[in-house]
Amino acid sequence: MTVETGTDPQRRRHILLELGFATTMVGEELHGSATITPQMHVPGTDRLRTSVLATWTDTVTGLLAALTLGPRVPVTLELDVHLYRPAPSSGEVRAVGRKIKAGRSVFVAEVEWTVDGEPFAFGGGSFMVSPNEELRLPEQMSIDMPVTGRLLAVPLAERAGCERRAPGTAVLPRTDDGLNASRTVNGGLIALAAEEAMLSLAPGATLSTLGLRYLQAARVGPVVADATLHADVARATLRDAGNEDRITTLATGRLFPASSR
Repeated sequence: MTVETGTDPQRRRHILLELGFATTMVGEELHGSATITPQMHVPGTDRLRTSVLATWTDTVTGLLAALTLGPRVPVTLELDVHLYRPAPSSGEVRAVGRKIKAGRSVFVAEVEWTVDGEPFAFGGGSFMVSPNEELRLPEQMSIDMPVTGRLLAVPLAERAGCERRAPGTAVLPRTDDGLNASRTVNGGLIALAAEEAMLSLAPGATLSTLGLRYLQAARVGPVVADATLHADVARATLRDAGNEDRITTLATGRLFPASSR
């Protein structure tokens, strides 16, 4: 979940806010919307990144979690996105997020995705309260977030500094404008690193599914994602290189069949 903290006017705007995703509460649902731009496409294709959908799924479900678990900070446990067909290249994407389970320490929500009124994906997220009891959400955190400021001017991976170092390997730096409320690397950017590692093994392909299991926060960085690909199924292990190479995330993905790309 992306939450801006601090008031330093010189601090760079959070990377993920430049995706232009707006949210608002409608009854007990959280609705979101954004316009797809070329900067959100998978390199070498005209398709929206599945990791962008994962990022927005994290935002929607995370904000719903904050309403239940706050003022404690919600921490993402698992996140997944599933596409019915290859992602759109343009248009207005809309999300409808709903609470599925709300316990005292664990929260689960789902999101349905449409583009120009047509369903094309769904996703979900599960959360727990941060074990650090000193962490608190901002007192003035708003669930209703309009689009403000500039949008992505360069491709998302370039903006985040995420680089494909070799086939199957991508590296994501830890930067102040890519952190979450607990000051660790944002889960959406970790999804980007996993996607980049996977797709470096299949140039021109896109993901039909992306699932992430967050085991430990990436506190130091850089995050190194190493992926393997068998048939159309990819697996990635992400490690915090600056923190004794500890595993932070396990990711799985599936490519769309070549005939549908």
